[in-house]
Amino acid sequence: MTDFEPVETMDLVGGDVALDFVNTASGRSDGPLREKLRTYGDLVTWAERVGIVDARLAARLRSSAADSPRKAEAVLERARALRESVYRVFVDGDTRPEDMALLSKEAGLAAAVRLLVPEPDGFGYAWPETDDAERVLWPVAAAVADLLTSPDSQRVKECAADNCNWLFLDMSRNRSRRWCDMKVCGNRAKARRFSARHS
Repeated sequence: MTDFEPVETMDLVGGDVALDFVNTASGRSDGPLREKLRTYGDLVTWAERVGIVDARLAARLRSSAADSPRKAEAVLERARALRESVYRVFVDGDTRPEDMALLSKEAGLAAAVRLLVPEPDGFGYAWPETDDAERVLWPVAAAVADLLTSPDSQRVKECAADNCNWLFLDMSRNRSRRWCDMKVCGNRAKARRFSARHS
């Protein structure tokens, strides 16, 4: 994690779409908040990077947002609100009614539009073919609900680096992972310890 790394190049180290979504912001502990989702286009770019929309749909969503900027801005605000509720639930164990209501609402909206479709080996889920600005939010909300109701939710950790606040799935055998990325936050912490010992 770097201070002002844009969404186009941010590391995807969460191990789950829901956590990579939370990681579109950092600096929550001591501020200032470092926001990567500055525009609806940033949200679409992130969604394309994590594979929940393809390039063709991403282009259509950007075009639709240009035609309906107020709708796109409203979806962006909903995305940020959802992200911060997810962060609080995982980090603080916070189940405040307003957060749970928001998570339930967004998960319910996604479930209401998700389609059951036949596949070669049975059935699966798909999302409607639409360039509605909300299309980018539905799979995010579904991923959040899936993780919260999964045993993997017990493996969610927050990076130990000061003011990073990125989340990740600790899939190590003894659950000893401490950093979102050892090459970034881990090395910074090692450098600070080294400097402190030799100052």
